Amino acid sequence: MKTLINIKADVDVKKRAQKIAKELGIPLSTIINAYLKQLGREQRINFIIPLRPNKETAKLLRRASKNYCERKNISHAFSTAEEMNVYLNS
Repeated sequence: MKTLINIKADVDVKKRAQKIAKELGIPLSTIINAYLKQLGREQRINFIIPLRPNKETAKLLRRASKNYCERKNISHAFSTAEEMNVYLNS
């Protein structure tokens, strides 16, 4: 038997969830049902907060990403550690 649940959600949160569900090809109601089943089974809630680098690390990552996209500062693949050391010491 199914029942209707009305919940209040932030408009942006709902739209983003609907978009992701659509991209996955899964109805949002199926995702919510799976979450509610897991909550009932495990009797716990998991909140996952994505890791965020500090400002200095974020700056280095942006620069490395830009270099990679521009094909700059990229070395070839090495077969051995010795080959890598020779390259780095040259």
